[in-house]
Amino acid sequence: MTSRRDDARAPLWRGSVSRLEGFSDAVFAFAVTLLVVSLEVPRSFDDLELTMRGFPAFGVCFALLVMIWHQHRKFFQRYPLEDTLTVALNAALLFVVLFYVYPLKFLFTTLFDILFGLGAGAVPSLGDGMRSLMVIYGLGYLSVFGLFVLLHTRALTKRAALGLDDLDVFDAYSGLQHCAIHVTVALLSIAIVLTGGPERGFWSGISYGLIGPLAGVHGAWRGRRRERRSGTA
Repeated sequence: MTSRRDDARAPLWRGSVSRLEGFSDAVFAFAVTLLVVSLEVPRSFDDLELTMRGFPAFGVCFALLVMIWHQHRKFFQRYPLEDTLTVALNAALLFVVLFYVYPLKFLFTTLFDILFGLGAGAVPSLGDGMRSLMVIYGLGYLSVFGLFVLLHTRALTKRAALGLDDLDVFDAYSGLQHCAIHVTVALLSIAIVLTGGPERGFWSGISYGLIGPLAGVHGAWRGRRRERRSGTA
C-alpha cells in the first residue's frame, strides 16, 4: 500500500493515484472552471478591457485553489487512506471548495477594484457588506484547513495500518500544525472583523499576511528537529 523511503530525510511518498484522488482532481478542475465560466467571449474592445481587468483577481483565486490542491495532493500521496471517515472528510473538503469559489472570486474582484480600480464591475456597498464578506471568506478558509487538520488527525490514528515509522509520524504532526496555523489566522481574521466596525475589514484581510512568516518559522523549527531525529544534522 505504501512505499518506503531510501533516504531517511525524505518523506514517505506513494506513486500510484487512487480513484479518490482522481475524483478529487476532477472536482478541483471543475472549481477552476467555475472561476471563468461566467466570463463570455468579448464582443468588443471595451468588453475585452473589462475582462482583462478581472485577470488579477482570477490569478489570486487560481493561486489559492492550487495551494489547496497541492496540500490535498501531498496528504493523499503520503497517507493513502480510503476508509469511510476519510472519504467523508474529503467530500466535505471538496464541497467547501466548490461552494466558496464564487464568494472567493467576488471578494478579490471587489478588493482589486477598491484598491487599484481593477474590478470587473461587481462592487458591493461598503460597511456591513464588506464586513460580512470578510466573515464569509474567513469561514471558508477556516473550514478548508480545519478539514485538513482532521484529515491529518485521521492519518495519525491509522498510523499502524499505514505502516508509519517515527519520522512519518513526526511529519504528520508537522503537517497538522502547519494547517493549524492557517486555522488560527482565519480565526484571528474573523475575530478582528466581528469585534470592530466596518473599518476593521481592511485589517481582517491584512491579518492573512501572518501566514507566510508563521509557516516559515514553523517549517524551519520542525525541519531542524527532524534532522536531529533522523541523525542527519
